[in-house]
Amino acid sequence: MIRIVTAKRLALLEADTHAAFERARQVNEAAREARDRHTHELTAATDRAERADATTTEVGALLARAVEELSAAQQELLLKDIEIRRLRETLSRRPREGETLTVLLHYGEPHTIYASREDAYADTATHGVPANAKWVPVRERPPAASKWCLEAFIYDAASNGFRRGYMPAPKSVGEAA
Repeated sequence: MIRIVTAKRLALLEADTHAAFERARQVNEAAREARDRHTHELTAATDRAERADATTTEVGALLARAVEELSAAQQELLLKDIEIRRLRETLSRRPREGETLTVLLHYGEPHTIYASREDAYADTATHGVPANAKWVPVRERPPAASKWCLEAFIYDAASNGFRRGYMPAPKSVGEAA
């Protein structure tokens, strides 16, 4: 089929082509702007996600340290609770006849009281006394003559108190202070 195209028809086709090209350019520009906007939003979202991930990691490490500290504090609290119960039991029981206490004397003055002689020996090292030191019995010389000495006291139920483990020899009236 042969078709004759007139100048008017050709001008209309050319105008339609220009309009189609203009419309395609506008759509292409709008698509580019939308792509740029979405790319910017994606970059911002990625940055936020990376910051959130870093914050999550940091918070996780802080939480782990806090849990460790809490666990250690709970363990310490449990040990202190056990010690408090033990001390309460010790305080609540009355002394028994013949029970002894050991007193650490510093130049004859009471310094520390111990439940047993073994506890006293163990603690005297903190006062500069060697663990293998030879302890001289108090009765062999006066307590004031020794830098450190240990003296035993025995519970006497009749007097509701403690008395010395040994009684010093009585002094004659002329020697008494």
